[in-house]
Amino acid sequence: MPQDQSWMADAAMGFRPPTDLRSEVPHPARVYDWLLGGKDHFPADRVAGERLVAADPAMRVAARANRAFLQRAVRHLAAEGIDQFLDIGTGIPAAGNTHEIAQGVNPQSRVMYVDNDPIVLAHARALMAGPGHGETRVLQADLREPQKILADPDTRHLLDFDRPVALLLVAILHFIPDGDDPYGIVADLLDILAPGSYLVLTHGTLDFMAPEVGERAIAVYNNSGTSVTGRSHAEVSRFLDGLDVLPPGLVTAPFWHPETPTTAEDARLPLYAAVARKP
Repeated sequence: MPQDQSWMADAAMGFRPPTDLRSEVPHPARVYDWLLGGKDHFPADRVAGERLVAADPAMRVAARANRAFLQRAVRHLAAEGIDQFLDIGTGIPAAGNTHEIAQGVNPQSRVMYVDNDPIVLAHARALMAGPGHGETRVLQADLREPQKILADPDTRHLLDFDRPVALLLVAILHFIPDGDDPYGIVADLLDILAPGSYLVLTHGTLDFMAPEVGERAIAVYNNSGTSVTGRSHAEVSRFLDGLDVLPPGLVTAPFWHPETPTTAEDARLPLYAAVARKP
């Protein structure tokens, strides 16, 4: 099946195909799928991904490091007793996604997926329809609308905000420009969460890039109609204000509780990661 038509398998199984896919416009979730070697993207996404890697070959490595960090963080929190996860900007479901990791530790874990790309929802709903998973739901919404996400009936049905929740903002905040108040968005989401909840985040950075490399990488997104902001260590740290940051702190993604040996290159990967607890 062609890569840009694999979602049609869902329709053949009885799931309504997605609408308003805008397949001619690259979408970060589908570009990320391409970077990970997935099959759920369109030609425009592949072209954007190829240009991104040409601008900075570390982007493909960063995508894989982002995925591995997500899995380690979810596994860690599930083992600590967290059984509710709000994953915003989840991307296209793939092996080792949040619900699989969390429910592999605790089958009763509840996972709410949120993304603004219709193709993400089509695949997620098909995946959720199969056996072997706990309670998991998907919602089409944008991170820029935190109150809509929090007030949605599915969110309210699935998650008990009187108990701790893990809020996952993984590889999404760098797509929120300063003009859209990303710090206020995160604060609004954290405000409703009970003490003992966690924020799990990764964020792209230009800290380790030569200026011309960073400019080329940002241009790929900007030319595709997607704003991207690479923030510094200090700027990313602001998202963690008022929270208790778990060791080893805000580090490049491979250095957060690594399961394999790290390298000097890992220390310069353009992706910060952290897990922090709401006191």
